[in-house]
Amino acid sequence: MMRNLLILSLIVLLCGCGEPRLPSPFQASDVSAQYAGADFHLADHTGKPRTLADFRGKVVLLFFGYTHCPDICPATLADLAQVVRSLGQDAERVQVLFVTLDPERDTRELLTQYVPAFHPAFLGLYGDAQATREAASAFGMIYKKQDGNDSYTLDHSTGTYLIGASGKPMLLAPYGQRVEVLVQDVKLLLRMAHP
Repeated sequence: MMRNLLILSLIVLLCGCGEPRLPSPFQASDVSAQYAGADFHLADHTGKPRTLADFRGKVVLLFFGYTHCPDICPATLADLAQVVRSLGQDAERVQVLFVTLDPERDTRELLTQYVPAFHPAFLGLYGDAQATREAASAFGMIYKKQDGNDSYTLDHSTGTYLIGASGKPMLLAPYGQRVEVLVQDVKLLLRMAHP
């Protein structure tokens, strides 16, 4: 019995001897290792082909959703508009991207009306069903069509990706994250880009 306690104590002691981890200054979850190579090949609502490389040098706030979403998507886009307005001149170094998960209904024309209504600098991104699946999969997004009486909805995972100016996904902010907390994380990413 004493031997087992000694071994258990030694194991617990050794577990604490790993590399010390400093607390992160960010409020959002670090996903830099999980999504290191994530990218997309889509078109924006002006018809221009886009990848993450097009936004290198800017902090990107990336959100997946759809225009017929009754609650989460418009609430998130409204919050992101508040974030951008709160940044003042730094907003020029930030790009918000809305990727539709509903290419069947979310046409270029619809995205052109919907996305800039939240903020004129926001871009809506779309692709065919395959490109949409690939983009969602690259970022670990899960979505599923739910048929209704006259139409359908999409169940989808939520959260906003914060992508550093290097073009690498860094953080995932949960749905409903307070605007001031998102602003703080964006400012930290901007400082990392231009210390």
